[in-house]
Amino acid sequence: MGAARFLSLKEPSPRKVFVARHENCTVVDDDERSIEEILDTIGDEHARRVLAAISREPRSAKELSEECDMSLPTVYRRIEMLSEYDLVKDQTLVADDGNHYKIYESNFESTVISLEEDEYRVRIYREENLPDRFSQLWDDLNPE
Repeated sequence: MGAARFLSLKEPSPRKVFVARHENCTVVDDDERSIEEILDTIGDEHARRVLAAISREPRSAKELSEECDMSLPTVYRRIEMLSEYDLVKDQTLVADDGNHYKIYESNFESTVISLEEDEYRVRIYREENLPDRFSQLWDDLNPE
């Protein structure tokens, strides 16, 4: 089951979120982020190389640096950019020597950019984790 996030290029408006079920995916309409920002992120050559590498297999920053022929600071900056839009997720592992490190992986299945009624939309389709989705729903229904 996938999820999509819509980003819109309309005039800023009060925060609105629209959630609907459509063909085995959850669609979330979120106008809070600028379409230019996500297009700039996806359009960045280094960010695309990082995304391509982690879409094949989770990798550490060091592995990404070597595979993508980038410095470690460049890799970390791109991971931070991609994380702002939830395009990557990380997991902390423990090496044999006891040191901790993170591996990064893609947090979406596909992205679609379209023009609908004079408005650009970016749809980010994600594989949903049902326990996480249930926890989020429970938190939304039971505000503290």
